[in-house]
Amino acid sequence: MRKELPKVYDPREVEPQIYQMWMDNGCFKADPDPKKKPFSIVMPPPNVTGQLHMGHAMDSTLQDILTRFKRMQGYSALWLPGTDHAGIATQIKVEERLREEEHLTRYDLGREKFLERVWAWKEKYGNRIVEQQKKMGASCDWSRSRFTMDEGCSQAVREAFCELYDKGLIYKGSRIINWCPHCLTALSDAEVEYTDKPGHLWHIRYPLADGSGDIVVATTRPETMMGDTGVAVNPEDEHFKHLIGKTCILPIMNREIPIVGDDYCEIGFGTGAVKMTPAHDPNDFEVGLRHNLEVIRVINDDGTINENGGKYNGMDRYECRKAIVKDLEEQGYLVKTEPYSHNVGTCYRCHNDVEPLISAQWFVKMEPLAKEAIRVVKDGTIKFVPERFTKTYTNWMENVHDWCISRQLWWGHQIPAWYCDECGHINVSRQDPTRCEKCDCTHLTREEDVLDTWFSSALWPFSTLGWPNKDSEDLRYWYPTSVLVTGYDIIFFWVARMIFSGMEQMKQEPFKTVFIHGLVRDDKGRKMSKSLGNGIDPLEMADKFGADALRFNLITGNSPGNDMRFFVEKCEAMRNFANKIWNASRYVMMNLTIDHVQLPEQLELEDKWVLSKLNTLIREVTDNMEAYELGVASAKIYDFIWDTYCDWYIELTKARLYGEDEEAKLAAQNVLCYVLLRVLELLHPFMPFITEEIWQALPHEGDFLIQAQWPEYQERFAFTQEENAMEAVKDAISAVRARRSEMNVPPSRKAKILIVTQTPDIYAGGRDFIMRLAYASEVEVQAQSPEDLKGMVTVATHNATLYLPLAELVDIRQELERIAKEKTKAEENLARIEKKLQNESFVSKAPEAVVNAEREKADKARALIAKLGESAAAMRG
Repeated sequence: MRKELPKVYDPREVEPQIYQMWMDNGCFKADPDPKKKPFSIVMPPPNVTGQLHMGHAMDSTLQDILTRFKRMQGYSALWLPGTDHAGIATQIKVEERLREEEHLTRYDLGREKFLERVWAWKEKYGNRIVEQQKKMGASCDWSRSRFTMDEGCSQAVREAFCELYDKGLIYKGSRIINWCPHCLTALSDAEVEYTDKPGHLWHIRYPLADGSGDIVVATTRPETMMGDTGVAVNPEDEHFKHLIGKTCILPIMNREIPIVGDDYCEIGFGTGAVKMTPAHDPNDFEVGLRHNLEVIRVINDDGTINENGGKYNGMDRYECRKAIVKDLEEQGYLVKTEPYSHNVGTCYRCHNDVEPLISAQWFVKMEPLAKEAIRVVKDGTIKFVPERFTKTYTNWMENVHDWCISRQLWWGHQIPAWYCDECGHINVSRQDPTRCEKCDCTHLTREEDVLDTWFSSALWPFSTLGWPNKDSEDLRYWYPTSVLVTGYDIIFFWVARMIFSGMEQMKQEPFKTVFIHGLVRDDKGRKMSKSLGNGIDPLEMADKFGADALRFNLITGNSPGNDMRFFVEKCEAMRNFANKIWNASRYVMMNLTIDHVQLPEQLELEDKWVLSKLNTLIREVTDNMEAYELGVASAKIYDFIWDTYCDWYIELTKARLYGEDEEAKLAAQNVLCYVLLRVLELLHPFMPFITEEIWQALPHEGDFLIQAQWPEYQERFAFTQEENAMEAVKDAISAVRARRSEMNVPPSRKAKILIVTQTPDIYAGGRDFIMRLAYASEVEVQAQSPEDLKGMVTVATHNATLYLPLAELVDIRQELERIAKEKTKAEENLARIEKKLQNESFVSKAPEAVVNAEREKADKARALIAKLGESAAAMRG
């Protein structure tokens, strides 16, 4: 017995039951199968601190659509889920809780006890986002779920670190890094967000040591000047080149520093002379290396001035800025102050200003790794969708700096390095060493720093499939993965790192395609954020309108790489769409007496029309899906279901369903059910819950829609002639109904319809439909217009003119006004098309099909104008 569909669709009741049914029957499980082609996606692992937001919902929906589509196409489709330990975010969250609830810091607990707290927090809250993803319909193989700090990922991290270290690609050194004084950790370049902020450019006089004058430098950061160890000028600058080799006096500190010549200085920028603070600026650091300048750090980790800052010792960096500017002014060193807007680096987590400072950190050498990572994108081994993001990626990779991978945190992968207490040698090892490899000493101290979260995420496509075990069956079958779905905001954070890691560790690209989506913005186009209070909870939307409606909202009208605006009203519209499908399906089921679907040998005009339209839909949607045009595909399915199937085909079959001819009745049932099953299959990846529920209630092959075969285009359903004939009939019906509606003629008042066309045969099979649906008393088709047009109202379609003797029912004057307006509108449309066709650039550059389509539109517009003119003439008699 098939299940019956209740009168009203309730997603809150249906969705959890359907999801549990899939889970209970192992519908998401994926195993290597030599008989099937592999398809794999690794989920961008959300943070364990995370709660599902609209960006996650979009990301998850896109991946689920692709996975369900490929599963139905017969692939062994693996969508591998997981979560990220999110070093800084998670540690901050646990520290805040510790401070608020117990008034303790992590130092009060010590590293071991603190990490126990973090693991406990992770066990309690880490799977919250997983449960939320399930509510959205995510068809991941949850049995394979991974965590970036599970045993397998930890082993992979150690292996990757040691491999890179052994090759000389990881080193420890003192360099300028981005430091967050609030989070108290180093940050990589990608973790710094730049914000344009108003500031000042201070011009400061540095007296020459020989008393012959002074040199004026310009700076935006006077609080670092206590760390100045030189002044640089361009060696070609006529104003300053005579000073190279001399020394000047550093104001306030009264220290003699050299003047050096370096091409880094731009002639004409600022004063032309630049103070050099190698400990607090990456460019100054490089100049300092070239000229052997001393490195003096004056800012502490917490953003206060240290003992090298003289009398400013202990001050906050911005408090110091004010004090030093005041002192420079009082002592006669400040020449002038100018307003100056500049980009200021801020921490991507806490949004406090980042401090560039010299620090001993661990780095990955990027130049050798970048070469292969650039090649595989440039030669098309890895394709970006949309293609424009290829440039974004290559520009960044070609200018990449060494990656600072150490973080001053406790939560994360502790760096596998041990310092010998005796000789200071660094021992890097896959296993915890017991003695120093250089001097055999047994007293070793482990490096306290942990690795940047992105270090483990960079290995995700292969660490989750069994690497470093290169004989892993999963790795052999599913790697490289098929597609990575992610937002454009983490191309540098994550995509780039996975690519160079895959090329280095696996000697193979980590994925074939990078499918980039945009951000979900609010209805005003603003980024959703806590500070604006404009965030919309996807779970609330799913609860109110159904997960299917939310998913369809996020996809329809969405194009790869572009941001989208989220409108709650559109969710409501998509719920209405779900109800439309539900009601149509119930109607079909109430009229079904068959328990097996088989298309009849004898098909009517309307059957061939709908099957031909469906056939085209299948081909186009499949092509769109393969090209990642998911928004286009969903819109086509929507239009077919709402318009072609529900509004037209169901209506066209009613006469047969309710007639006395049993054979005709069964034929209509079979075609109705066949088409409905196919559109449910096409819609399933987008709206999985409602489609599965309806599919289970219809006569079908197989157990579950999720495992059904994806429909394929079939040449036998290419009924072009019949499709065109039915479209002409449809146009005639629509035109007559629209005209009657405009003139407020009720359906009960029937009138004769005369169709004048050069192709009368096309209307032969649709005469009954025109009679019934256009409220005609009789229908006549002929090639010539009637001689007496008095009292006739005319309706024009692109290949016919329809005459209705409705003069006694309507106001002729009003009708003439309406025709005049319609003709003006058609003339404006034609002028717009002709202007486009007269544009040589458009005609020469646009694809031929596009140009031809415009020419066809122009021809149709001309025909419509002519017919409207005839109509007006006829009305005037």
